[in-house]
Amino acid sequence: MYTIKTESSFDAAHFLYGYEGKCSNIHGHRWRVIIEVKTNKLSGEKQTRDMVCDFASLKKALNDETEIFDHTFIIEKGSLRETTLKALGEEGFVITEVPFRPTAEAFAKYFYDRFGGMGYSVKKAVVYETPNNCAAYGEE
Repeated sequence: MYTIKTESSFDAAHFLYGYEGKCSNIHGHRWRVIIEVKTNKLSGEKQTRDMVCDFASLKKALNDETEIFDHTFIIEKGSLRETTLKALGEEGFVITEVPFRPTAEAFAKYFYDRFGGMGYSVKKAVVYETPNNCAAYGEE
């Protein structure tokens, strides 16, 4: 099996709703996302001949996806009161609501699913929330 991977990163704040500990408070990370795609047979197309896929296309797709979260406050949908959301918006904060608890594990599945939906044969998505802590979703 052939595999290639690329990575991108974004800076964002979050908190874990319902968590008892430091992560229940707003804090930030330099999130690092790695996407690994696979194939048993290399492409025969002229432009991508003998490639899994074009690195430039894969990297652009990942950069586009991570840019959505860059320098935003990521929150789980329903985790803040409407009045809080309104006040933050009035202050000019950019809020990105996601339908899951914004953990490294949930983000790994999110990116795995997003790239699978784009037609990539994803082997694994890895998300680091610190230089030493990461979560992965995909094949073993």
